[in-house]
Amino acid sequence: MPARPGGRRPDPPADPLADYRAKRDPARTAEPVPPAGQPLPAGQDDTFVVQEHHTPRGRTGERVHWDLRLERDGVLKSWAVPKGPPLEPGTNRLAVPTEDHPLEYASFSGTISAGEYGGGEVTIWDAGRYATEKWDDRHVIVTFDGDRLTGRYALFPLADGTWNVRKLDSTPPPEPPPAPLPMLATAGQLPAAAEDAAWGYEFKWDGVRAVATVRAGRPTLSSRKGTDITVRYPEVARLPGALAGRDVVVDGEIVLMDAAGRPDFGALQNRMHRTGPEVPRMAAAAPVSYLVFDLLGLEGEDLRARPYAERRELLDELAPAGHRWVLTPWFRGGGAGVQAASEENGLEGVVAKRLDSPYREGVRSPDWRKVKNFFTQAVVVGGWRPGQGRRSGTIGSLLVGVPDDEGRLVYVGHVGTGFTDADLRHLQRTMTPRRTAPFDGALPREVTRDAQWVEPDLVGEVAYAVWTAEGRLRHPSWRGVRDDVEPDDVVREP
Repeated sequence: MPARPGGRRPDPPADPLADYRAKRDPARTAEPVPPAGQPLPAGQDDTFVVQEHHTPRGRTGERVHWDLRLERDGVLKSWAVPKGPPLEPGTNRLAVPTEDHPLEYASFSGTISAGEYGGGEVTIWDAGRYATEKWDDRHVIVTFDGDRLTGRYALFPLADGTWNVRKLDSTPPPEPPPAPLPMLATAGQLPAAAEDAAWGYEFKWDGVRAVATVRAGRPTLSSRKGTDITVRYPEVARLPGALAGRDVVVDGEIVLMDAAGRPDFGALQNRMHRTGPEVPRMAAAAPVSYLVFDLLGLEGEDLRARPYAERRELLDELAPAGHRWVLTPWFRGGGAGVQAASEENGLEGVVAKRLDSPYREGVRSPDWRKVKNFFTQAVVVGGWRPGQGRRSGTIGSLLVGVPDDEGRLVYVGHVGTGFTDADLRHLQRTMTPRRTAPFDGALPREVTRDAQWVEPDLVGEVAYAVWTAEGRLRHPSWRGVRDDVEPDDVVREP
């Protein structure tokens, strides 16, 4: 495989891919199998790829290993690395030489049929460029420039014929740019019939907003505030095949579906704050889905300045669906029909988006308009009143407000229904007491008589019947904490 001592390359075999072809049937495998007899492509000897390979093991399990491949003399020199390439300096990992692979294999990902050689799932774990420092029978020393593999590495043989791969230095990987903050919609009504053709329509999903940045086969989920929430939803880490080896940035919603296939925001509450060892168990018992509705970047190109309709068409072509990823539908015009369908299916409503609108990062724009089938409102918790009866000794109701145009917290009512016991325990632990009311202006005497004030740093969401003439929420019911929303971002919905 490597060159002879001194760095001189040996004469290549007559057909360096003969072993590769002998193990594969081009009619049965999805892998690239170039025909024999054609000349090898001329490359730059600077491309590498690491592929993650899952193969079935028995009836219920699977085995996973990684394949490191370096472009050399028109083929990919390959090593199987059972535990994956080391990422810490001074760490060795077993690397078993395997047959040369064709250069086309550097972009391969997909399913190898059961019963075929290497049957299972192949995804791209990392890819990029490398530079050769030394290549002979005893040492291959290269410098990687990838997303996960960076810096100097050495491959060297052991006495038993296997090899080791070792990371030689601690070159830190480049810092990726921060994920964009999501664009937000204003509350309102459907566009007038005369304007309908200038708008696109999507269903409004009752979940948690998340921007997903996918690099080298690994997704990072960011909340509305830019917080990394990837650890909360491990089931989303398994990417659909369309995203293997692609660098993309997409916008979407994390939802948890009920038995009828509708988003259940209440059930999602139990996942929104979890980061401990219980998360994998919860993900297996009740997995979330990531519903994708916008494409913000593709292979390093920023698409946010392009019109919404163009971004959606590109997203449809990319088709990032599979595992826990779902590509959501959209409709050109016909807003009244889309809203009727959303109401018939028990959904929250629709979002109307101007077809020519760019993606305005972090901006609440009238170019996007949310039209709800039922009323919800984000609120800031400013206090609570003690409960009675079964709730004696804990929270009876929450005192909530909404900031006005000058940023003053205005009292809008108290919420005493919709809580689970888990909600009450979480709220009791989360709220920070204070001595004075955080609300601006006078408060009703029945509220101040036994109120316990708290710092106004917790945001929740309520469902309600209507706004009263006095600016109060009528019949509000608690839906849950919104830790993806800052108090300063709360606005009164019409």
